[in-house]
Amino acid sequence: MSLTRPFHALTAAAVVVAVALGPAALPASAATAQPLPSADQLKSALLTAADLGPGWTETPATQSPSPSPSAGASPSASPSNPVTGCDALSALINMYVTRPGAAIPRAETELDGPNGNPMVTQALAAEPSDQLATDFNSAADALKTCHTITFNAGPSDTVTFTVSPVTLGDRKDAPAVHLDGTLAGVRLNGYVGIERFGAVAMAFGYFERQGSNEQAASMEYRTAVAKVERALGAKAGSTTAPTAVPATPTEGRRV
Repeated sequence: MSLTRPFHALTAAAVVVAVALGPAALPASAATAQPLPSADQLKSALLTAADLGPGWTETPATQSPSPSPSAGASPSASPSNPVTGCDALSALINMYVTRPGAAIPRAETELDGPNGNPMVTQALAAEPSDQLATDFNSAADALKTCHTITFNAGPSDTVTFTVSPVTLGDRKDAPAVHLDGTLAGVRLNGYVGIERFGAVAMAFGYFERQGSNEQAASMEYRTAVAKVERALGAKAGSTTAPTAVPATPTEGRRV
């Protein structure tokens, strides 16, 4: 059985942390001041099912919350205020939903494990290094000060997570958190981490129901980091863009 639609919606809301890394209002001059990886180059750096191994499948990435409610949706189901709790993080996410900024190069993916559980989501966004430093630090501080957060994907699709810090990769200071909550009697666990690679920010999510496997989450996170480093030629944690973006590498396959 695959993960339920509410779980997909809520995990998409969790990884909208990547959206918070994007600027609320990027000046037009900043968009051309520094060469940035294109959306296609970012896409080549994303995880694929082949990277994660047998049984994994790629699914259409769930759309980030939109500032306009769906036709026929009730006010309570409107995504205009999708996140509450964790004031700093909620403010970043809700600000984007109600006031999206300039378009920046972005790419994202969603992958389901065997029988739809667990699920991995990954998003990459590029913006000038100085702006990214400000946005990344704001998102990192918001994660570090978060203890309880609620995602509202509809009147019956709301879940409150307790939030605690974890380490997912080799960099001990790379912000990451564990989310633990219950939806309709089903325990949901998630691991969300953010990282930067020069002018590119990554948000990673690992989600599962009726289980909490931090070791598996860490393994997939490290796989994601390694692929971005290879594809974009920038080390995790670096604050300057690479001098050139290398050609897309041949994808490895985990067996």
